[in-house]
Amino acid sequence: MSFKSGRHFLQIPGPTNVPDRVLHAIGHPTIDHRGPDFHKLSEEVLLGSRRIFKTSGPVIIFPTSGTGAWEAGLINSLSPGDKVLMFETGHFATLWCTMARKFGIEVDFVPTNWRHGADPQIVEEKLKADTEKTIKSVNIVHNETSTGVTSRIAEIRQAIDNAGHPALLMVDTISSLGSVDYRHEEWGVDVTVGCSQKGLMLPPGLGFNAVSEKALEASKHNGFNRHFWDWNDMLKANANYWYPSTPATNLLFGLREAIQMLEEEGLDNVFVRHARFAEATRRAVRTWGLEILCEEPKEYSPVLTTVMMPGDKGADAFRKVVLNAFDMSLGSGLGKVADKVFRIGHLGDLNDLTLLGTLAGVEMGLELAGVAHEKGGVQAAMSYLSDKAK
Repeated sequence: MSFKSGRHFLQIPGPTNVPDRVLHAIGHPTIDHRGPDFHKLSEEVLLGSRRIFKTSGPVIIFPTSGTGAWEAGLINSLSPGDKVLMFETGHFATLWCTMARKFGIEVDFVPTNWRHGADPQIVEEKLKADTEKTIKSVNIVHNETSTGVTSRIAEIRQAIDNAGHPALLMVDTISSLGSVDYRHEEWGVDVTVGCSQKGLMLPPGLGFNAVSEKALEASKHNGFNRHFWDWNDMLKANANYWYPSTPATNLLFGLREAIQMLEEEGLDNVFVRHARFAEATRRAVRTWGLEILCEEPKEYSPVLTTVMMPGDKGADAFRKVVLNAFDMSLGSGLGKVADKVFRIGHLGDLNDLTLLGTLAGVEMGLELAGVAHEKGGVQAAMSYLSDKAK
């Protein structure tokens, strides 16, 4: 292979670029996870994670991917045969549904065209119709990474309340945590699922469950056998800032640094930055004459933009051109939009110039790949960013 100078542009919507500060933190010599230095580290990350989730309750950290955090949420709060309400908002919502069904959970899976988020009105109607209270949980993907659509969690919470229904609210924030405004406690979420490799700017390897008192109570009486994933075992050890099994110590060093970076910038400023980058990207896409997959402006994702290919195919060939010519990775289409879309990630550790370099690579790639488009998308984004920087 020939040497390529410069940095690789990793512009998929996760894993994201890991900042130098976080990399250096992860490179800390491994320490005794039963010793006093680790005790201090554990206290800092367990309490700091609560601030990121915006909760005063516990956040449980597993050495796992987001998939493991999904599983922990399901098997701690539900029982085999329970009924849950889910929405087919994209590829990852579909995978979560598949997992639930493998555990013997009955899923009412509301179909969509993958261009909209979960509909709060349908949530309210379904729960009002459930007079026997058989639905035990409403499970929503906050930001669907495959489509660039963000569901309105506060409105879904209100819909549950309007229905007067006791169902738990379980939310996947895997691609939104640390990048999109999210309020576990204020929005009355019972189980929030997260992971490390997106807005938290870490490598893969940490999964999170933020849990309410209602969810914890459910975990004491539910019907799944579990050991490694058991919330109660974790919380018993976490009460003194220890873990029941070996934690991912060096990733916790990185998590401490990531939390510090987010708080130095200010979470609200982080959210504004991501919204600004998302709008600049959408302006570029529209100038190119291409179509955004998300159809509802109030559901536009702040962390990625999913772009439909003209002719509904050829996205993978286009992505290959961009990778070979400019050493930049764009997100692929997943599930039923495979080869029909490409995804521009604009989350985590990036600034105006990183985004403009990304959009320049896309625009040049469109030209090289022979994709019909109008020029000037980068200029449209640049004009917007420069105006907002004043």
